[in-house]
Amino acid sequence: MRDILLEVCVDSPCGLAAAIEGGADRIELCSALCAGGLTPSAGLVAAAAGAPVPVYAMIRPRAGDFAYSQAELEVMARDIEAARDAGLAGVVFGAVGRDGRLDQSALRLLMARAAGLGTTLHRAFDLVSERAQAIETAVALGFERILTSGGAPTALQGLDTLQETVALAGGRIAIMPGAGIRPETVDTLLARLPVGEIHASCSVAEASPDPRLAALGFQPKADRRTDAGLVRALKRRLMAA
Repeated sequence: MRDILLEVCVDSPCGLAAAIEGGADRIELCSALCAGGLTPSAGLVAAAAGAPVPVYAMIRPRAGDFAYSQAELEVMARDIEAARDAGLAGVVFGAVGRDGRLDQSALRLLMARAAGLGTTLHRAFDLVSERAQAIETAVALGFERILTSGGAPTALQGLDTLQETVALAGGRIAIMPGAGIRPETVDTLLARLPVGEIHASCSVAEASPDPRLAALGFQPKADRRTDAGLVRALKRRLMAA
């Protein structure tokens, strides 16, 4: 049996509570998961600082691509410092240049600000043009892990590429599969991937009590919430792997 860590991404106080209740081993703290996750608010960071499990803050100032201006990088650097000041365990970020390669200059700046914190290279990695080169860059920069779906919408769809990525990493950096992982699909992934960490949202669709909220643009048309039962079910499957 493997000891596989479950990281759950959340974007609200309720999601944070549900992930902890369900048995998550680590939290990725975000806002706007509907956009792939953005930097959480100062209030949410403060609420998460007392969590009984490690919390990593997403550092992403806007939706869209991962080619950042100097002004955006300065904001990200301040957000990293705020996560440290709040007492969080780590941060999650990435930067990809217009050439399709990891932006080493931007990442070096952010890694310097993150000294002493845990660091995850997020799914910006799924946009790189050359995975082997990106892994070498991530290793050289000192990232703990790479979160990836194998360049596909879900980890299950990207399974072949994930397997290649794990082999290329060669144990020098953790590869953490994520995107669309559910209790009913995780066994298929684990049968082929010798990984020690899994990332999931463990969320369920939730209808809005007021249809005007989506109509007026106050929330996505398909809203989701973290479900403690799904977290618990996924954790049970990982413990049995």
